[in-house]
Amino acid sequence: MKGTVHYEVRGNIALMTVDNPPVNPLSSGVRQGLADGIDAALADDKVQAIVLTGAGRAFIAGADISEFGGQSQGPSLHDCLNRMDNSKKPIVAAINGTAFGGGLEVALCCHYRVIAPGAPVGLPEVKLGLLPGAGGTQRLPRLIGAEKALEFILSGDPIPGPQAKALGIADEVAEGDIVEAGIAFAQKVVAEGSRVRRIRDETSVIEKDRDNPEIFANARKNAARRMRKRFAPEMIIQCVEAAVNVGDFDAGMKVEQECFAKCLNHPQREALIHIFFSEREVAKIPDVPRDTPTKDIQRAGVIGCGTMGGGISMSFLNVGIPVTVLELDQSALDRGMGVIKRNYDIQVQRGRMSAEEVDHRMSLLTGTTNYEDLGTADVIIEAVYENIDVKVETFKKMESVAKPGAILASNTSGLDVDKMAQATSRPESVIGLHFFSPANVMRLLEVVRGSKTSKETIATSMKLGRTLNKIAVLSGNAPGFIGNRMLGGYTRQAGEIILQGATPYQVDNVLLDFGMPMGPFQMNDLVGLDLGWRARKLSGVKPEDVPITARVADKLCELERFGQKSNRGYYIYPEGSRAGQPDPEVVEMVEQTSAELGITRREISNDEVLKRCLYPLINEGARILEDGIAIRPCDIDIVYINGYGFPEVTGGPMFWADKQGLDNILADIKKFAEEYGDAAWKPAPLLERLVKEGKNFASLQG
Repeated sequence: MKGTVHYEVRGNIALMTVDNPPVNPLSSGVRQGLADGIDAALADDKVQAIVLTGAGRAFIAGADISEFGGQSQGPSLHDCLNRMDNSKKPIVAAINGTAFGGGLEVALCCHYRVIAPGAPVGLPEVKLGLLPGAGGTQRLPRLIGAEKALEFILSGDPIPGPQAKALGIADEVAEGDIVEAGIAFAQKVVAEGSRVRRIRDETSVIEKDRDNPEIFANARKNAARRMRKRFAPEMIIQCVEAAVNVGDFDAGMKVEQECFAKCLNHPQREALIHIFFSEREVAKIPDVPRDTPTKDIQRAGVIGCGTMGGGISMSFLNVGIPVTVLELDQSALDRGMGVIKRNYDIQVQRGRMSAEEVDHRMSLLTGTTNYEDLGTADVIIEAVYENIDVKVETFKKMESVAKPGAILASNTSGLDVDKMAQATSRPESVIGLHFFSPANVMRLLEVVRGSKTSKETIATSMKLGRTLNKIAVLSGNAPGFIGNRMLGGYTRQAGEIILQGATPYQVDNVLLDFGMPMGPFQMNDLVGLDLGWRARKLSGVKPEDVPITARVADKLCELERFGQKSNRGYYIYPEGSRAGQPDPEVVEMVEQTSAELGITRREISNDEVLKRCLYPLINEGARILEDGIAIRPCDIDIVYINGYGFPEVTGGPMFWADKQGLDNILADIKKFAEEYGDAAWKPAPLLERLVKEGKNFASLQG
């Protein structure tokens, strides 16, 4: 059995300490220790109260996920909680550190809770496609009310000790030694008559919620907006509804167990747990040992204060790292810094930040038009125009002022990092740091290693990603890296599909229904149709040489329909609205373009739309793995979920492909190759090999 619970008696108090490093999960040995400890304390007449705490930095960090779906040993968690519920002696949880999931549910089953100020508590199960299955959905509403309980459980986010006390989860915030505080609290309870306060028996709070159905209607509305396509949120709401409306605790627990079983058997659970482990796996670089030395990043320099440069600067400011941002002239600098200040002011207006916090962050920002002012930075990131010649010249200037050992980074979304490195005498210090827009919001950071990038530079960059609260994924240096290299086939197929018979709105709706945050044509409108159109104009591309998939977009631009920025693109945007409305004129334009190209339109099923848009991602993902651009399939999954909005509930494109069956995908790709030509639909050799060997992408994880 894994883990243990130490038992000792201090005077008239039994102290139980969970010890299952590093985070004290509820493994089989811990559950056995809890059961044995409660039994021992109840059988000892000298013991008048029990204190439960954790060893190290955690109280109990939740269930042992590695035991999910396996054969369980020893008593179940419910057996342990029943012993605690039936205890005639008061039990005090001394929450010394992390109390997540089942750990917090154990604390809620205790009669009282004392918490350290820095101890985070939370019920994160929703993020794994699950719900609190050990009474959390029944006890918490009885303690703090249904509305607050739903907000807490549906967010899955942790809160610190003082906030837990304010919310009503904890009885006392204890400074100093938490064990001594827990024992003192237990002695106080004994002195006052040893009252056992079982949350399961509390009814006064939930009785007030019974006549307020809006609580649950609002929870459903918010869940639909914030967690599209998620299965677990509705199950959670049903459980809390049962706590309020059924009233009887045991009947509510039955509902909780039924809903938990539905979540456990739902495919989303496996997909979300895959993402949970993948976010940790992507930090491991096989040829960069964990003990590789890293540089201390205390100051950053950013070249460019436009949309990307400003967002990158905010990413550093948000974690307290001073930034010097450079622009070519004072007017551009003033404009960019003004945008940063306005972005922060909006957060103040929304109640997410105080004016004092804004002042502090802005005090860390220095603007300049002089490259020499970047000389104290530990990392310098260029965020200039996406042109290789411009970036090479920028790197020459960066190197001329950068101090020895400074990291020189490019925010390029797909250009050659090695070519930039060659412009310097220190290619070992050059790396790609591809932030995603808006850089201060998006979680993904694509870290791109060049052929001569040192292990120290890679390790420092991956660590920097964590410091900036990003998920850093390492990519090899190839056009488009991981994400944008895969994206080409997706967008190209969408463009071809509308010429062959679908409408932009059918394509978008199919992908929205799949779970994407927006369809490809909505995305085009958001980014701006004029970007590609103007680039083609500047390059002197003749109309007849424009790719057929860009013909409709160029026609829209000729009518000054650039997308959201002009309130008209593929969609019509009423003034001030980001919600686009379909336009019959665009459908006519698409049909006219098909006729001009000699394409006979036909009805295209939603199933074909989905496969033709998504299968190129899978096919190119296989090539990226074979070329060594991505280390593992899960690296691609994390990139696409966090950078491109691929729905989390699918587990990412490569995980999703495994669930569809690689043999089925390969058969469809070969069919599309026969229908539409071999060039775009040539199967990746790795995909063919895996199918031949009866394997899947998961088999490559190692």
